[in-house]
Amino acid sequence: MTLRIRRRAGEVSGAWPDEMPPLLRRVYAARGIADPALAQPRLSQLLLPDTLAGLDAAVDLLADAIARGTRILVVGDFDADGATACAVAVRGLRMLGAHGVLHAVPNRQVHGYGLSPALVDELSARLPEAPGAPPLLVTVDHGIACHAGVAAAKARGWRVLVTDHHLPGPALPPADAIVNPNLAGDAFPSKCLAGVGVIFYVLLALRARLRREGAFADASAPDLSSLLDLVAVGTVADLVPLDANNRALVAAGLRRLRAGRGCAGLQALVDVAGRDAACLTAADVAFAVAPRLNAAGRLEDMSLGIECLLSDDPATARPLAERLHAINAERRGVQQAMLADAEAAFAALDADAADAGDAAVCLFHPDWHAGVVGLVASKMKERLHRPVVAFAPSEPGGTSLRGSARSIPGLHIRDVLAAVDSAQPGLVDRFGGHAMAAGLSLPRAHLPAFERAFAEAVRRMLDPALLAAEIVSDGALSPHEFDRRHADALRDGGPWGQGFAEPLFDDVFEVADWRVVGERHLRLSLRIGGVPAPLNAIHFGGWTGERPAPRCHLCFRLAADDYRGPQAVQLIVEHLAAA
Repeated sequence: MTLRIRRRAGEVSGAWPDEMPPLLRRVYAARGIADPALAQPRLSQLLLPDTLAGLDAAVDLLADAIARGTRILVVGDFDADGATACAVAVRGLRMLGAHGVLHAVPNRQVHGYGLSPALVDELSARLPEAPGAPPLLVTVDHGIACHAGVAAAKARGWRVLVTDHHLPGPALPPADAIVNPNLAGDAFPSKCLAGVGVIFYVLLALRARLRREGAFADASAPDLSSLLDLVAVGTVADLVPLDANNRALVAAGLRRLRAGRGCAGLQALVDVAGRDAACLTAADVAFAVAPRLNAAGRLEDMSLGIECLLSDDPATARPLAERLHAINAERRGVQQAMLADAEAAFAALDADAADAGDAAVCLFHPDWHAGVVGLVASKMKERLHRPVVAFAPSEPGGTSLRGSARSIPGLHIRDVLAAVDSAQPGLVDRFGGHAMAAGLSLPRAHLPAFERAFAEAVRRMLDPALLAAEIVSDGALSPHEFDRRHADALRDGGPWGQGFAEPLFDDVFEVADWRVVGERHLRLSLRIGGVPAPLNAIHFGGWTGERPAPRCHLCFRLAADDYRGPQAVQLIVEHLAAA
């Protein structure tokens, strides 16, 4: 597939600190930031919770449960956002005086997604008998689409608080209170909170209420900032856009982790992932910590991940983190086999065929694992630059399928699924998600009809011009910018991530030397005018079986290379083409 390289444009303005390198100012300007306060926002700039719809009713429920000593049951989700949200809720409620806080999470293979009637039945059987008011069930990172599960809990006399960030459907579940910044009419300025961010805001509002009511004898209150390491990991892992508010949350959480003040479970996960906590970045969270946490929910049971995050004892957390590390290694093997199947289906698809083919792709294999189809969809979307839905049996040999959809910029994938559901009611059992990622389930017999309906909806809703893949670059580096000072400034200028892209540069280099490392990766020695010494570069997965051209156009990131010394840098190559 041919990639077009487009350079960002942006004019530097505003009063920037003298110590900030002009390169970093240019990068910020290209992202529309002219105010230094918005470049690296602090906690003092966080949006206030006041405008979140449903917050008063949610705080009423929680404050009443704490005052009565009512059992509170937190139900999480089986991804990293859901696991961290569950841990934040349990830890935060206990800090604010709640007793008997319990937690649970659906098992992907047993219960499917979210709060279901079957899960409610199971939770009811597990709850200890106790006098007093019925329990309060709190969903985190899900619930907005769980109508049947919420109704089942209400039928048992439970009170239900839904905290979620997923887009709502035309009707809301029958909960006692709902907090979701994406509800119609909600005035909260940021619609980008992850599920963990939503429950963190609920806890902030609850603490404010309890403080006003004199719940804390010395007029102080628990420091909820101790939960920000978990908030940061869940926010980065869920790939929500890093607007100024989310960047403030993530930066504060990263500072805790770098200072060694993260919870024992996260510190253990950072360690087993082989990352240096002292200079941890959002990219380390996204590509090392989050996958190990997500792996439990994909292949086994996210209860293991939540147990790790709730651990306060390093000696307890370490073996849990090692188990998650082992599950992630197993997940990589499963994913690679599934990707090989998907690649085989498109082995004859060259760039011209891709350009001429359908605007959407559906994939299914009867032997695939439902917990890994999202990763397959993501990888194939990147390869084909098409919206992709990957399906697997909900359970081995079953007649129901679970699918994960991934989209390209400019196409809201949940809206596509909503259009399919509206055009052919009953074709899809259930669906939900965001602009770039969504999930769904349907009977296996409906797959051919869904494939046709999905392709038709994409054709109607997608501008064909968006099918031309491109890489967006921050331009070239000056010769003096290939150094450790600028590499560190770029690393620390984030957090970078979804909606606030990590700096990427492009230029033409002479290839002085090259070799294959680890069978799939390409190690390069590069020369460019004005830089006296060769530059080291690594292109992960870049070995195609053919030697690189003598002159190559590269898209790359500038990174520190501690392995070669305290002043060494290397280029992390994202794209390579003959110049």
